[in-house]
Amino acid sequence: MALQLGDIAPDFTQDSTDGTINFHEWAGDNWVILFSHPKDFTPVCTTELGEVSRLKPEFEKRNAKAMGLSVDPVDDHKAWEGDIKETQGHGLNFPLLADADRKVSSLYGMIHPNANDTLTVRSVFIIDPNKKVRLTLTYPASTGRNFAEILRVLDSLQLTDSQKVATPVNWTEGDDCIIVPSVDNEKAKELFPQGWDEKKPYLRMVKLQK
Repeated sequence: MALQLGDIAPDFTQDSTDGTINFHEWAGDNWVILFSHPKDFTPVCTTELGEVSRLKPEFEKRNAKAMGLSVDPVDDHKAWEGDIKETQGHGLNFPLLADADRKVSSLYGMIHPNANDTLTVRSVFIIDPNKKVRLTLTYPASTGRNFAEILRVLDSLQLTDSQKVATPVNWTEGDDCIIVPSVDNEKAKELFPQGWDEKKPYLRMVKLQK
């Protein structure tokens, strides 16, 4: 069965460009972006890995770590590193799992037989510090991911975990949020003394105080 939101992300021990990794131990109390790519020495993947390396400071600001995966061996990963740095301007600065035995990709449902029965699709999992799966995304091999969107979702998850709000369509950090329906107006006055804009009883927009 495919992993569902709220499931505990399966633990594993696997080789990587950073040596052998025990996933839960490596994750620690961080958020994790775990993502797969179909194959080494492929064009779209080269651009993605360069971008994730470039964004490392943004992940760190959010107490998050990235980990990639493909079904190729570590030697191929390391041989590819030079191409990534040369063409993208950023070499690998996060672990890339070598999943030649398909152990991790099988645990996480990253191989979709109707797309390709041997290569992983472009899966993304956001996993919280409690090791729970909080987001899943699946892209076709031909389409590079939008990591700005992945950061946006991470911002939303961290905000909505800490306050009684949800984030509306196209929300980015600093935009107005929505007071969740489970909070009545009396409680909302305590939580949001700055007030809110009530579009409808179930749609209360609020600008959060810093």
